[in-house]
Amino acid sequence: MPDTSSPSDAPRSADPDDAAPPREESSTNEPLAALAYTPIHAWDPDDRPREKLMKQGPSVLSNAELLALLLGTGTRTSDGPMSAVQLGRAVLNAFGSLRAVSRRPLKELTRVPGIGPAKASTLMAGFEMGRRAASQEPGERIQVTSPGDVAAVYGPLMRDLKKEIFKVVHLNTANVILNDYTVSEGGIAASIVEPRAVFEQAILDNAASVICLHNHPSGNLEPSREDVRITRQLVDAGSLMGIPVQDHIIIAGSGFTSLASRGVISG
Repeated sequence: MPDTSSPSDAPRSADPDDAAPPREESSTNEPLAALAYTPIHAWDPDDRPREKLMKQGPSVLSNAELLALLLGTGTRTSDGPMSAVQLGRAVLNAFGSLRAVSRRPLKELTRVPGIGPAKASTLMAGFEMGRRAASQEPGERIQVTSPGDVAAVYGPLMRDLKKEIFKVVHLNTANVILNDYTVSEGGIAASIVEPRAVFEQAILDNAASVICLHNHPSGNLEPSREDVRITRQLVDAGSLMGIPVQDHIIIAGSGFTSLASRGVISG
């Protein structure tokens, strides 16, 4: 007999399962107790998140339903039992949007009633898989023909970071990405981003040229004076070492800025 069960519809004393099919999540913060609890096995099969996904694909699911499938089961709170969908909506209401949820560290996620370390870890793993899938892995031999090629690889991995990191991408003579190396985390002051640290690993990788990049957690795409100064310092050092700096790219939000396109790097 085929298994038509959905995640969390088996009875659990500590983790109650999904409740009656809710409407699409909204930005209003409804009291958890106001949402009626009904086990998922009492739903119409067409309304169950897993069955909907299997029949129609994941694009038809609401954000709360997608989170529910990751969370797996509901929970019990001081307001009573919550389904996985209700719990997903509570997470969305707590942070405002799915994108905002994806950027939260474990400690913040566990502040939502019903989200413990295990559920928070599952959510974080799911979002990280999405970021990696959106990124083209350097191991796929990506040839760089424009700043956008670099941003397509590293943008999804760097745009949501809470602190600045400075990376150096190593290229061969055909402009194919060989490797990348994180030089510093927490800022790009000259005392942290030293030419020696930038080029030492490039020499070991036999890189023909490099592209520098860092993120702006603020979302500001404009390069700072320090960004420009360090770029010029690295360009001069690369010229002396025979490993030219092709570009310095700033990742900010969903966009990027190329300092080479801005004229900071010539040639």
